[in-house]
Amino acid sequence: MCGIIGYVGKRSALPIVVKVLEKMEYRGYDSLGILAFNKSNNLLFFKKSTSRIKDFKSQITTGYYNLALGHTRWATHGGISIKNAHPQFDCSKNIFIVHNGIIENFEELKKFLIARGHKFNSQTDTEVIPHLIEENLKKEKNYQKAVIKSLKFLKGSFALVIFNKNEPAKLIGAKFSSPLILGISKDGFVLASDILAMDKNINKVVYLDDGELVEIDNSNFKIINFKNNQKVAKSLINLKPEIFGKTKNSYEHFMLKEIKEEAKAVENTLRGRISPSKDQIKIRGLEANKNNLKKINKIIITGCGSAYYAALFGKYLIEDLCGIETEALVASELRYKKFIYSQNTLLIAISQSGETADTLEVLKIAKKNKILTMGIVNVVGSAISRLVDFGIYTYAGSEYAVASTKAFSSQLVALALVALYLAKENKKISQKELKNYLQELVKIPSYLNKTLSHSQEEKIKTLAKKYNHYKNFLYLGRKFNYPIALEGALKLKEISYIHAEGYPAGEMKHGPIALIDKDFPAVIIAPKDDLYEKTISNLEEIKARHGKIIALTTNGNKDLAKKVEEIIYVPKTLEIFQPILLVAPLHLFAYYCAKFLKKDIDRPRNLAKSVTVE
Repeated sequence: MCGIIGYVGKRSALPIVVKVLEKMEYRGYDSLGILAFNKSNNLLFFKKSTSRIKDFKSQITTGYYNLALGHTRWATHGGISIKNAHPQFDCSKNIFIVHNGIIENFEELKKFLIARGHKFNSQTDTEVIPHLIEENLKKEKNYQKAVIKSLKFLKGSFALVIFNKNEPAKLIGAKFSSPLILGISKDGFVLASDILAMDKNINKVVYLDDGELVEIDNSNFKIINFKNNQKVAKSLINLKPEIFGKTKNSYEHFMLKEIKEEAKAVENTLRGRISPSKDQIKIRGLEANKNNLKKINKIIITGCGSAYYAALFGKYLIEDLCGIETEALVASELRYKKFIYSQNTLLIAISQSGETADTLEVLKIAKKNKILTMGIVNVVGSAISRLVDFGIYTYAGSEYAVASTKAFSSQLVALALVALYLAKENKKISQKELKNYLQELVKIPSYLNKTLSHSQEEKIKTLAKKYNHYKNFLYLGRKFNYPIALEGALKLKEISYIHAEGYPAGEMKHGPIALIDKDFPAVIIAPKDDLYEKTISNLEEIKARHGKIIALTTNGNKDLAKKVEEIIYVPKTLEIFQPILLVAPLHLFAYYCAKFLKKDIDRPRNLAKSVTVE
């Protein structure tokens, strides 16, 4: 979950690395560090800090450096301290390294190295790597061979950028189970964890695969497989200019900007995938695999965090429309579950970043078992998109806030398209029914704009001001809206640090009702649907125990307003699409609660955007 960066080239390296660290800070912000080197005069800049990059910039000296590496840390092994910040180094302070991942056998390696006379400076798992390289250099003499030999001892996950003062014109990068991307420009090379780290000078990228090592200098790069020492030929991918648009515009926080972009994100997910006559779904990957999909009798949908809640929505949707048995499983659990699925199973992996470690591991297991795989991801060229048999890009646009909002809404829409496609191909819905669904689906962006209108935002802002002092919340929903209750509770937890539970409304009597009192507000998702009356029964049970209620319902439901303290209305649409509209106010509510509590909304404590370690 850390962010790593290395640059070597003709431009001044230090400003480039600083700028990239700013872009990647969402990957972790417990500490940071930078090393820069000028090979012509052996000038070294080396600084680490537990502050944020905006405060750290004042400590950075000017001057020309041809090479630099940097790190922004999400702490795993070892607390938050200067010593545990990266870059980590060997005994001689010749070899410096930045790392994203976890070295699972570091304790064993550390004991071995201490026995060989090495002195350790930190509590990190990372520090064993430069010491291991230093140890292997005693025998190998050849720097690259010593690095490769060291990599073969490592168990776990890693993306590395390595610098050796005795090889001052080059950097080495290596990857296994953590993302690493090579950026190529006319005047140098960048190694980074994230496509969003690339700047406008980078026009092509190479996605490194597991087991690959890259060596870069001012003018060239070389990639080899460090398991067999064979040279690897890689495709160069052109960068699209839209990835460089990191700006909050007039918004105070990226999160608010991204919530307000939910309608646009959904529109982008739909664009080009519904025929002009609104009677066909046109998704290339699904069409190309039509025959394989007809054989499917079971679907597994997996993801982590918000992506798992989207998966749960997809389960209800596919089972309801298609009659195909579907499981929604958390990837961090599924990867350790005995894989008992037949080859007539489809695995759908959902991830905003496309780099989520647990989800990737599940995909690898599925591929090993010859299961058909599909991805729903936002980041083009990401690891999941490269691993699956086919997939859907959501095209939600860059998301810089750690808490996901517009990407989640886009995932719901992508799943709706998949469900409708499968339903039509399996003759579970008629052509006329498909057209009715699609005609309504294309209206969702305009409905979202109404849901997120200024007047609606002000109302939600007022509610947040009134309720942000409460310490606990209960979020309730049924069927399609149960995942939305989970998502609403998660957002409140993530950015305001208020404890909140998402629960199936029908399960409230099986425990949570014991907590209800005047100081335990409930957010009830109660659109006018087939289960509305049952949800209202749950509402009455809360009222009877003096619980305060914030209700979300559909326009025109005036009766509910008489029963609750607070009510939020959203446009009415078909039952299966209603959750896409209901989740947006919950995102806004969480945002404004956090704002009134003066929390760091875009960078909440202990979290990172992309979870690339187990």
